[in-house]
Amino acid sequence: MAARDVVLLFPGQGSQKAGMGAALAEAHPAARRVFETADDVLGLPLSRLCFDGPDEELTRTENAQPALLAHGAAAWAAIGDAAGPHVRAAAGHSLGEFTAYHVAGALALADALRIVRRRGELMADSGAVRPGAMAAVLGLDEDAVERTCRDAGDAGIVVPANYNAPDQLVVSGEVAAVERVMVLAKEAGAKRAIRLNVSGAFHSPLMATAADGLRQALDAVVFGPPAFPVYANVSAEAVRDPAVARRLLVEQLASPVRWTAIVLALASAFPNALFVELGPGSVLGNLVKRIAPGTETAACGTAADVDTLLARLS
Repeated sequence: MAARDVVLLFPGQGSQKAGMGAALAEAHPAARRVFETADDVLGLPLSRLCFDGPDEELTRTENAQPALLAHGAAAWAAIGDAAGPHVRAAAGHSLGEFTAYHVAGALALADALRIVRRRGELMADSGAVRPGAMAAVLGLDEDAVERTCRDAGDAGIVVPANYNAPDQLVVSGEVAAVERVMVLAKEAGAKRAIRLNVSGAFHSPLMATAADGLRQALDAVVFGPPAFPVYANVSAEAVRDPAVARRLLVEQLASPVRWTAIVLALASAFPNALFVELGPGSVLGNLVKRIAPGTETAACGTAADVDTLLARLS
């Protein structure tokens, strides 16, 4: 196992849940220090929100984003010494891309926490200024979902926002247009079309108003070269240049998450790698198995997960 390649994955908003990180912080002092740092840097009881909820507060965009980054960073703090030599690349879903850059050494923890807290605030503000909606479409391929978005265009702006798997996409845009896509998708044979509980039309042109604020936040911190490539949501390509990383992180706000393409690229570049998801749950690991069958995955969000993974890497 000593030569086993590892690819790190970091989840985005929606994976948060009350209780996240509690056992991890209790079992691993390095993980606990990450949560303590988050509380100090942000000036709010983020660790208490993660460990105890309530869910309605944790789910707020400006809280969920730093919470997920803190949990991913805490998991990495617990396994980094053992796993570091094996890591070949990383990727994160939406918000998770910031966590990936922190773990890769490009962003200091305090800076990453402040940036994603600000990102959450900006996205929430954009959702208030330009109200929108998102919906998951299950059972239609990419071409069919893209076609329904075009066909619904007379009802307003709507675009594919998350290419999560070949038959699982999320659309985002103005409320009437999203609702129109849901009708058209079902008529086209979708198994389900489900409105999501979100505060805005993320990864759509409606988020463009948040771009200047995020750019300013990124320009205000040191952003170094990552120790390993991070595959970008916007391009699905490996990024090592800090200037390119900054630009794509801003573009990501109003661009789709190309998760299917990212996983295919990673599976091709690292065909025998273990894909490790750092954070609550195994949403991304499950998507990896659907996109690239046969790929081996592991969750790393709890103390038990850490023990299992460290045993596999020893």
